[in-house]
Amino acid sequence: MSDVMKTLLLNPPSFENFDGGASSRWPATREIESYWYPVWLTYPAGMIPGSRLLDASPHKVDWRQTIEICKDYEFLVLFTSTVGFESDVKLIRKIKEANPGLKIAFVGPHGHIKPDETLMASEDIDFVTRGEFDHSVVEYAHGKPLDQILGISYRKDGRIVHNASRPQLHTEELDALPFATDIYKRDLEIERYNVPFLLHPFVSFYTTRGCPALCTFCMWPQTISGHAWRTRSTENVAREVKQCLEYFPQMKEIFFDDDTFNIRKDRVLDLCTKFKPLKFRWSSTSRVHSDYETLRAMADAGARLFIVGFESGDAQILKNIKKGATIEMARNFMKNCRKVGIRVHGDFIIGLPGETRETINKTIEFAKELDCETIQVSLAHAMPGTELHDSMAKQGFLKVEALADTGGHQLPHIEYPHLSKEEMMGGVNRFYDEYYFRPRVVWRIVREALWDGHERKRLYDEATSFLKLRAERWKWARQNAEMKKPMISVPETPSTSGND
Repeated sequence: MSDVMKTLLLNPPSFENFDGGASSRWPATREIESYWYPVWLTYPAGMIPGSRLLDASPHKVDWRQTIEICKDYEFLVLFTSTVGFESDVKLIRKIKEANPGLKIAFVGPHGHIKPDETLMASEDIDFVTRGEFDHSVVEYAHGKPLDQILGISYRKDGRIVHNASRPQLHTEELDALPFATDIYKRDLEIERYNVPFLLHPFVSFYTTRGCPALCTFCMWPQTISGHAWRTRSTENVAREVKQCLEYFPQMKEIFFDDDTFNIRKDRVLDLCTKFKPLKFRWSSTSRVHSDYETLRAMADAGARLFIVGFESGDAQILKNIKKGATIEMARNFMKNCRKVGIRVHGDFIIGLPGETRETINKTIEFAKELDCETIQVSLAHAMPGTELHDSMAKQGFLKVEALADTGGHQLPHIEYPHLSKEEMMGGVNRFYDEYYFRPRVVWRIVREALWDGHERKRLYDEATSFLKLRAERWKWARQNAEMKKPMISVPETPSTSGND
């Protein structure tokens, strides 16, 4: 028996159908049940012999079964989120009752931003990680003492100790990490992962870390991964793609879930030359910066769809959130995507700084003009650790109410003197209605479903969930408009991001 601790890496069942996953940028229970892969947990899982990665929610493993599974392990690495944190603390209490000798580390953005509060919330947590945790939990599993591990915080003699930060991984070290897809093959079922606008089943992983963009609301670059853009070599990425195609013949597409896959033209073109002979379909995140030549090359190399954060149709709001992109760039980009035949899933946010009734209408009209295949409309969420959170708190616009309800669904928690939460919630509903209930869009969706039985069933399930949630949202907006409870402002939290 080796002296490596028997380790379980857990994406916990914080709520039923909760996608707080270890790569979910927006931890919540979705309008339509969907799950992202727990990419961040796969790297340490691949470096700790005999470990297991348990992604509870998509595999329908409830908290009772999770406790049972934990009885067999010596070390638990739990990926927590701000939304799921309280539920996770309760869960580890029960886990420790069943297995008192178990050591527990909390990883993820929540502990990175608030290491002291995280440790104070529960005696059961042995340490929390700050920043990228690939190697810190591996070192602990291999027996390295806490005081020698970089990038962690822990309790010692009644006080909290913060070890020095861990330097970020760059190309050579990123290439040396195990492939996420090895762990998917070993521990997960890819059919369990569903994202409405991606083909099913899909597989996703990262080709880069970090994001040089400065969007004030975006959590990853301001917490775990930082603003320094660090790439895997294109050879290394192509090798994982090749392996992925061998492992999962049933897979319909690969999704490159980088913060910003297309930020550097020369790298994208290099990847495209390596992808083209592999003849596979893929999708990725994208900013609106790519020119026609780059988009053409991506389409020729198998690109099917981009997820693009357009956020707002108002130029001033885009400046307020430091988007680094203009309305005109978005129009151009969309036009070129249409020319080369790449679809776009557009993300929009209601309630960002500068939002008014007029700008909501403007954004709805802008979205209709862009006419992406599918859209997602979110309420502005000021995640702790982001610049948006600090500025909203400073101005007194951040109100105490949970980020999510008891089922993990997103709730509005920003309110402006001139724009109530009910109006913003109503704006989200109206946005979806005005967008999707246009005859051309209805026909576009129906036409696809006619040709594809698999899509037809999925579309039916999604439409049912969507309409149910739509009814609940309208009810919420109406009830709250009638009740109008007084709200209290949230105090500022000092930003502790070590990566900026």
